[in-house]
Amino acid sequence: MDTATSGKKQVLMARQPIFDRDQRVVAYELLYRNDQDTESALFCNSGATSDVILNSYTSISDQGELRRVPAFINLTRELLVSDDFPELPKKNIVFEILEDIEVDREVVVAVHRLVKAGYRIALDDFIYKPEYSPLLKLAHIVKVDVKGMTYDQIKEQVELITPYKVTLLAEKIETVEVLEECNSLGFKLFQGHFLSKPKLVEGKKIEPNQVSLMQLVQELQKPNTTPEKLESLIIRDPALTYKVLRIVNSAAYSLVRQVESLTEAIVMLGMAQIRKWATLIALSNHAGKPEEISRSLLVRGRMCEEIALARRQRSSGSYFITGMMSNLHLLLDIPQEVMLQEVPLGDDIKRAILYGEGDMGDTLMNVANYEAGDWDLLPMDFDGSLYEKCYRQALDWSKEAMQALNEAED
Repeated sequence: MDTATSGKKQVLMARQPIFDRDQRVVAYELLYRNDQDTESALFCNSGATSDVILNSYTSISDQGELRRVPAFINLTRELLVSDDFPELPKKNIVFEILEDIEVDREVVVAVHRLVKAGYRIALDDFIYKPEYSPLLKLAHIVKVDVKGMTYDQIKEQVELITPYKVTLLAEKIETVEVLEECNSLGFKLFQGHFLSKPKLVEGKKIEPNQVSLMQLVQELQKPNTTPEKLESLIIRDPALTYKVLRIVNSAAYSLVRQVESLTEAIVMLGMAQIRKWATLIALSNHAGKPEEISRSLLVRGRMCEEIALARRQRSSGSYFITGMMSNLHLLLDIPQEVMLQEVPLGDDIKRAILYGEGDMGDTLMNVANYEAGDWDLLPMDFDGSLYEKCYRQALDWSKEAMQALNEAED
């Protein structure tokens, strides 16, 4: 079993507070961390940035909601110029332009595009150079690395930057003396180990299957693809299904209603955003082959759907979601109630899963008892031949789905 089912907490990222002059936390910088390296924060590639964004929006954190105050996120040059990251809540995100990014026309155009879209920009580890002037005209915040600098050196930076009307943030503050000096020089924001060291955020990463993800990315490149086609690919992978539902339910989108199927979730996101989220997931994903538990989730979901179709029930897709989501918490290794709180499913689906309510709840309980061989728990009018037929159909469908993924991976 992979780490998604091991029960062990995983390092999602670290976050370091940013303070104002009154020592109030006004933002957090989200820093890349993993289980192997809990100390360094190097954004050495786009995968690191992708991990931080995805872990903020699609993972389950022990510390709850991470975006009550703005989050500073580092952007690599690759992500900056490609514009491959999805739309994020503009009030809650500040993009940091790393100090080692060469300032050329491509970068300036990309930053201008972000500013025009409504995002705030911070220049990270900044030391003034004339070639940074185009970015200084666009930036909202400049982070000056004051570690090891004398008072006069800090003052010189302030005098060079002040004409650009940006907010000054002093970072890597390590003593009270430096904090007081920066305060007197006009800095409004402060960050550093003296104030607060980065704290690890632990929780549960949700890892989709790499092959189903690549098939999704390929399908998204086709101009005539449809939400129904995308659903047929996403639904094969319970973890990927969960990720899409979490994204729809995240602060990145103003959810106006609950959804009854994946197709609805895809329509709400829109093709452009689905494409960008899939690209982001692909950049950061390192999952292995599907586990047996994924197969059992697909069988249960498909069996519920087949029964609904045979009985001419409306919204048969809701029966699939009900069946598959009923045991998804076992794959994610989290309580069922927590899992259902994180996704925007209809109340009828949630009640069916939690309490066995309604026809979907009855069907789910009958399917579960049938799978377990608990014949004495089945109702007196139970249609054994129908359930046998639907079970076989579900087995055949899930076998074909998993085989297609495995063949594509070999």
